[in-house]
Amino acid sequence: MRAVFLDGRGHHEVVDDAPTPTVGADDVLIRPAAVGVCGTDLHLVIGDYPTGRFPVVPGHEFAGTIEQIGSAVTGLTVGQKVAVDPNVACGKCDDCLTGAPNLCEFLVPIGVTSNGACADLVAVPAHVTYALPDGMSMAAGALVEPLSCVLHALDRGPALTGKRVSVHGAGSIGLLAVIVARAQGASAITVVEPSPARRAAALDLGADVAVAPGDDLPARSVDVAIEASGHPAAVTAAIDLLAKRGTLLQMGVVSSETTIALRPYDLFDRELSLIGSQSLATSFPAAVELMTEIASTAEKLVTHTYGLNDYGEAIAAAHSDSALKVHLIPGN
Repeated sequence: MRAVFLDGRGHHEVVDDAPTPTVGADDVLIRPAAVGVCGTDLHLVIGDYPTGRFPVVPGHEFAGTIEQIGSAVTGLTVGQKVAVDPNVACGKCDDCLTGAPNLCEFLVPIGVTSNGACADLVAVPAHVTYALPDGMSMAAGALVEPLSCVLHALDRGPALTGKRVSVHGAGSIGLLAVIVARAQGASAITVVEPSPARRAAALDLGADVAVAPGDDLPARSVDVAIEASGHPAAVTAAIDLLAKRGTLLQMGVVSSETTIALRPYDLFDRELSLIGSQSLATSFPAAVELMTEIASTAEKLVTHTYGLNDYGEAIAAAHSDSALKVHLIPGN
């Protein structure tokens, strides 16, 4: 079969003779129909992701059709349209037992440390495979994973009803955060994003204000800042915007070697809360349910699609200012 392989040193290769994945008793074999390219993938391509294991087939945001089920699998059928939670946790450690499988010490994230969906076929455990509702498009199904990351982050912070919210970075995660924040009753949503195209998209999707980094914003004017860009300067700017008892939700993937200046006095004086949010924890089922309500809006995020053989072009597009969400369509 065809598959994309990353070497972790900035190179990728599309091979035509990759072995078909083995399907264990508890696995399903999926033919991916839509695969999202996200910031994690951009870090993986250059090897700047601490948990990446190479060579690896990327692709952790995906939906597709079941081609084969393992002998012990129940509740799923061949031909069913599904989306996949890419976090395969042990289910036994303290983190898993306390509802944080995303922090599992033995986590095997699909598309990061095990082969993912940028291929004609991918085998995954059945217990992380979720049936999609009738009528949901594959594009919407592939957006369930980033939506679940947003829901996990917002679950870790305060309720947004009546809150002033800023979103830093208007890629797909940031724009999904705008959609959800509006649905959850935020009183005002400000987006900070350098790309004019993405600022326009943010306004179209429910933001009240969209500005470029460095534009003047009222000091101490935000109750909840959602950092979704992964840029160190954006993290600093988000903290600086927080009002008293404000909360930073750090979602963006910043290089593990990067540091920022932090004034501990601000934590004390303004009683700030700085909260990290990695991946999706247990939010995937809720994201499948919510996607049924917002699919027509969420699908607007998919601005670029490419075939599997055009993986390099897809990565370049994901770096561009014009792309909101890039999808690979492996069947093309």
